[in-house]
Amino acid sequence: MHIYLAGGVTGNLNKFWKDLSLEKGLTVDKIREKMNIYLVNASTTARKDRVGAVAENIRNLLNTTDDNLMKLYMAGTEPRKNYLFDNSCEAMGNPALLSHINILESYYYLRKNTEFMNLVPHFGNFLLDSGAFTFMQGSHNGKIDWDRYVEEYAAFINKFNIKLFFELDIDSLVGIKEVERLRDKLIILTNKLPIPVWHKSRGKEYFLSMVDKYPYVAIGGIVTQEYPRVVYEKAFPWFIQTAHKKGVKIHGLGYTTIGNLPKYHFDSVDSTAWLYGNRGGYLYKFNPKTGLMEQIKGPANHRMKSRESAVHNFNEWVKLGIHANKYW
Repeated sequence: MHIYLAGGVTGNLNKFWKDLSLEKGLTVDKIREKMNIYLVNASTTARKDRVGAVAENIRNLLNTTDDNLMKLYMAGTEPRKNYLFDNSCEAMGNPALLSHINILESYYYLRKNTEFMNLVPHFGNFLLDSGAFTFMQGSHNGKIDWDRYVEEYAAFINKFNIKLFFELDIDSLVGIKEVERLRDKLIILTNKLPIPVWHKSRGKEYFLSMVDKYPYVAIGGIVTQEYPRVVYEKAFPWFIQTAHKKGVKIHGLGYTTIGNLPKYHFDSVDSTAWLYGNRGGYLYKFNPKTGLMEQIKGPANHRMKSRESAVHNFNEWVKLGIHANKYW
């Protein structure tokens, strides 16, 4: 099972990935070179070296142990000089460096940040969401031209040779017939099959037709609770088994109830849960013995270092992804 970190590039680590992606002719060697920047003391004038400052934050966390975990909550730790993403890091030890990372990103954000696409070939797997709902919630007056949106989405897919991407599952906005028309247009423009997304309104028979026509399908409405979560979870085995009987892969959109993942056997899921630690003021710690993600709260009266903790939490979720890919 692949666990995709949604917003893994454009989220809290935006600055680091952006600096890396702007390297010309990005290769594995260049990634390694960029990551091997000596770290700087962020409290000195060297802080102007933003790449170095971010590198310090990342490297300080990649080999975090239980003994120094709480230092992430302490201001003014001693400056260190080390290398970034070295081979002692469990999640990043592969020579390809980024090959253990699975990323899901939204076209809505990437369309104006195309430099990030330099990174995509180096990730283990990449999924592109249409970003249609985010686009709809933006500052748009009047009717949205969805045909134009699909045309631009398709051009982006073609330009960067995106292999896995979702349809515009905007059933609640335009109805299923319009979704199908836009999907067909997307297929014609890209000459590829998108991942259709099943929603409650489509019904059982529609899912059966999806697995007859597409090699990869998805279950949506989990985050928005179209059904109560307990109802969804009771239905998951039927969805998954039905897809697998047809040799079709199935993705659980926004589903990462970690304790349940081993029993459902999705081919892939995605989540923004790695970001929740920063919002809630706690750190994640992956436990390889239980396969679970533990939450650790910092000492009272200490603030959490936002950037450093984001990197730590990201790395712990990468470790979870490696575990899931191996055992689930």
